[in-house]
Amino acid sequence: MTIREIYNTHVKEEFPASQTVQALESVTSKRMTDILSEAPFSGSVTEQTTRIPVLTHGNGLHQENDRLKTKLSVTNKQRINGHRRSCSETPYGRSMQKKSEMDIQHDKKWESRFYESFEDPPIWTSILTYISFLILILVGHMREFLKKLGIGRVKNISEPNIPGFVTLYQTWESFYHWYIFRRGKDTLYRAINSVPGAEMDVMDRVTDDHYWTFRYTGTSTRVINFGSYNYLGFSQNTGPCAEAVEKSVNELGNAICASRQELGYLQIHKELDDLVADYLGVEAAITVPMGFATNSMNLPALVEKGCLILSDELNHASLILGCRLSGAQIKTFKHNCMEDLEEKLKEAIIDKQPRTHRKWKKILIVVEGIYSMEGSIVKLPDVIRLKKKYKAYVYLDEAHSIGAIGPHGKGVVDYFGMDPKDIDIMMGTFTKSFGAVGGYIGGSKRLINHLRLRSHSAIYSSTMAPSIVQQVISSMNIILGRDNSRDGIKRINQLKWNTRYFRRRLQEMGFIVYGNKDSPVVPMVTFSPAKVVYFSRYCLEHGIGVTVAAFPAVPLEKSRIRFCLSASHTKEMLDKVLEMTDKLGDTLSLKLSRKEPAEYGDSEDQDEEK
Repeated sequence: MTIREIYNTHVKEEFPASQTVQALESVTSKRMTDILSEAPFSGSVTEQTTRIPVLTHGNGLHQENDRLKTKLSVTNKQRINGHRRSCSETPYGRSMQKKSEMDIQHDKKWESRFYESFEDPPIWTSILTYISFLILILVGHMREFLKKLGIGRVKNISEPNIPGFVTLYQTWESFYHWYIFRRGKDTLYRAINSVPGAEMDVMDRVTDDHYWTFRYTGTSTRVINFGSYNYLGFSQNTGPCAEAVEKSVNELGNAICASRQELGYLQIHKELDDLVADYLGVEAAITVPMGFATNSMNLPALVEKGCLILSDELNHASLILGCRLSGAQIKTFKHNCMEDLEEKLKEAIIDKQPRTHRKWKKILIVVEGIYSMEGSIVKLPDVIRLKKKYKAYVYLDEAHSIGAIGPHGKGVVDYFGMDPKDIDIMMGTFTKSFGAVGGYIGGSKRLINHLRLRSHSAIYSSTMAPSIVQQVISSMNIILGRDNSRDGIKRINQLKWNTRYFRRRLQEMGFIVYGNKDSPVVPMVTFSPAKVVYFSRYCLEHGIGVTVAAFPAVPLEKSRIRFCLSASHTKEMLDKVLEMTDKLGDTLSLKLSRKEPAEYGDSEDQDEEK
């Protein structure tokens, strides 16, 4: 029986024939998908006994506390005589209506301050970019043809063509790596021999065979570091953090050669777990020695076959791997598009599981706080609104946002002023803002106890080294102000000022800059891969270290330079990089923006000499 037939049957049971048309007219203005999506489904956060809105005559709603029923609890006579007031007329209904109006006002407030830019390039720029890739591909095929004729020398792995054996290396991936990616290989994999602070020493290397191999010269170049995720400037070997780490090494050693469940859990690890939970504002937390494994090894312990994962199309590889290992059904939604996410939620509730048409055990929405390749920030208030509306779960990856944004440095939840308890699973890493390694997951005690028993990262991997744990504890206490200083809040404010100042200046120069105004990752689009390579080489020669990204890490026609800002950068450093970028923008014709520079709106963030 179809949904419409079921619906018509219910209406006929409750209304006389004379009132059927009137009842249908009163409700058909509301989409059937919206009506059905109001009911909870299997695996929801609340139990099935939660108050559920049920359709009644006219515009009224009444509350039904029992489990889902097909028969309405109010008789026709009561409706006709008006003995049952509508939900909006009751004290509960008025309070809910007032709360809804306050929520709408709150939504409008954050939307007025939320600014992101993703400007498309001129059409001729995209055409020239595709032509440049086609030329590289044609030259590569010519070299492959000459190699088969025995002419020329190509330093790649060649394998004999043995009948019945599948080739291992003669694939498009290998072809791209040999003849396209290799031409700019010197801009990647650069080794350093110093602390990756505001400045760092890059080891010099040369090639004698057109970037097939490299050899180090034994010298190094001092550069301004715009390529490391050192958001709050804790990557340093001096100061209170370094002193505390040195003390922990002397007392506890360098490593714990045991897992969390095999006597590898010390008092210092418990102190870190409690501190992270307090920092996030959740009941409990668990730490993992590797950031990538925090996602890939814990997601399979949270969802399984029969569950649905709605993942942002630009999520990190660790999230993608964790979702695939879980065995759950995976659907992607457009990046930061709440309309597409809501449509996917409606379809999931109405259509249920494929073939069996059973209800989903869980529906998990997986998003990131800051998307490092685009510099955008998740629209968390809208995600929470949809999560509550459709009774789903939310998994928030704050690897790049924790410590980097928010008035107190507590990530995207702090940035929007949301309640941490509205996030079911809060994930983050210690590698960006805390100058360490590893990751964490925070949430309810029930969730964390489940992960302690079921997560592969807690069972099979060694716990974090005491020195790393101490680095996180020391830096986190500084951010919280528990060292009796204002060093933490100064770092947070300095990073915010640096981010807005740098982004605004690039936009004023005419560059196409992606992302949110408060994201410390600043992608500047250059489009052509040759321009990306030249930009990186020129900057290194003039004492600036930047990171580059090209296909397949980003779309083919959207190669980019990524500037990673830090609280340790001074205004003089920013101005030097901006001056160099302005010069290269004129040389390489990169100033292609047709938009007016954004007005960030906050008076305290205007350009002030520091």
